[in-house]
Order: sequence, then C-alpha cells, then structure tokens
Amino acid sequence: MRIAVGGSSGLIGQALVRALRHRGDEVVRLVRRPPREPDEREWDPGAGAISAAGLTDVDAVVNLAGAGIADRRWNAARRQLLLTSRLETTRTVVSALADSDRCRVFLSGSAVGFYGDRGEDELTEADQQGEGFLADLVGRWEDASRTDDARVVQLRTGIVLAAEGGMLDRQLPLFRFGAGGRLGDGRQWMPWISLRDTVAAQLHLLEADLSGPVNLTGPQPVRNADFTAALGSVVHRPTLVPTPTVGLDLVLGPQLVREALFASQRVLPARLVESGFTHLDTDLTATLRTLV
Repeated sequence: MRIAVGGSSGLIGQALVRALRHRGDEVVRLVRRPPREPDEREWDPGAGAISAAGLTDVDAVVNLAGAGIADRRWNAARRQLLLTSRLETTRTVVSALADSDRCRVFLSGSAVGFYGDRGEDELTEADQQGEGFLADLVGRWEDASRTDDARVVQLRTGIVLAAEGGMLDRQLPLFRFGAGGRLGDGRQWMPWISLRDTVAAQLHLLEADLSGPVNLTGPQPVRNADFTAALGSVVHRPTLVPTPTVGLDLVLGPQLVREALFASQRVLPARLVESGFTHLDTDLTATLRTLV
C-alpha cells in the first residue's frame, strides 16, 4: 500500500512510519514546510491544502497531527491551539479525500478523553461523550473526520507507554529519584497501551473491515495507584508519598490536572478485540520492565 501520514514526527507517527516501511509499504509524510526528502509532501492545514497530488496517489491516510494535550498549561491560547491543530488537519484530509478516487481508508486521531471523567464505569465505544473541555475537543475532532468518501476509523487512543517519549518518559526521572507517587487517592482508572500494540492496532485497522470509533487501549486498564506501585517496583524505588495536587495545579493548571491527569477512564478495547486483534502487551509490570 501507499499511505500518507500526518503527524509523522510524533511519538506514534515515527513508530508507525517505521512499521509501515518494515512491512513493505510506501509512506508519504505530510510536512508543514517545503519537502527535503523524496517521501515528504507539503501541506498547509491552515489553508486546507495538500500540495502536488494531494491524496489522489495514495491508498490510505493516517492523520495523527495535533498539539500535545499535556505538554503545557492550558490558557485560552493553548486551548485554541489544541482545537485548531486537530480540526484544521482533519478537515484538510476530508477535503482532499473528496478529490481522490484511490484513497478510501482514513484513520483519524482521537483520544479516550472523549469519555471525560467516568469513575468506575466500564467504557466501550457504545458509551456516550463525557463532559469537559477535553471531551468537547475530542467530540469535535471526531465530527470533523466524518465523510462518505472513505472508510473512517477514529482512533480513541489511551495512555501510550514507550521506552522513549510520552508520559513514561516524563515520569521516569522522578521515580528513579524516589519521588514518584500516586496522583491523589490513586483510584482513577488509567487506560494504558504499549507503543508497539498501538502501532500494530493501526496496521490492523488499515486492513480490517471496521469503521467508526475504536478504542486503542490495552485490555486491562489499571488504577493509578497500581500503575504507580508497578513502576516503582520496576525501578526499585519507594512510592509512598502522593504527588502534591497543589503543586500540579500551580505548574499545569487545575483544568489540565482535573481532565487529563485525574480523570478516571476504565476504557476497554471492545471493537478492536472483536475485530480479531490480539494484544502483545497485557501485563503492566512485564511491559514496564521491558520498556524501562
């Protein structure tokens, strides 16, 4: 297959490009500057344009582009960037699909933030959208991806664990120093998935006869307290002192902390498993030991 990838410089995007090439696919990387490599194609999401052939010469497109949700404090400008960086790229893809007779598969980035803070509820794709800024953002992101010009899958991705990058990369220095601790009471559910399962699931969904929202999470979400204990045991450090909520609020802002760090999301990959996908990483401690 020939596959266009937006957001190819991100954690998941880089791993996806490597996996596609490894299995023999040709990759077209969508970049926001003049191309420097033969596999690059310039796009301008602000103008809704993809240069050269657009998407007319590819079989599928995967768009993972968007500013990092928890990279910095949410103020009005940051919230607007989080939204526009997703809506503009998604709408650009949808517009280009209307002009392509060849590209008929669209995997569109999404997130488990769609569900909001749901406590103890077990959540599948059949559950409704939650409340809050993040849930609203993801809902609008998914709405923008809908089109009759391709089979569309919204990738509701959970917390991706990787050896380098992402949440684990930010937490490891604290835990290795012995300063890692649970968030709040630690009872909130964390829908984790390994990077290799994330990429394998995307490869599977490029081929599977499936459309609509799909939860990209592992089959066994864990509570934050259990995640904290597992990571502490892997790095052989104590995790007895909770992370101060006041400190997080001061650094990241209370809204980000409440919606992105403290939200409880017991999300299950129901449709992914039903479609025949088998996770490689299902045990948290074993996965962390491999990554760390």
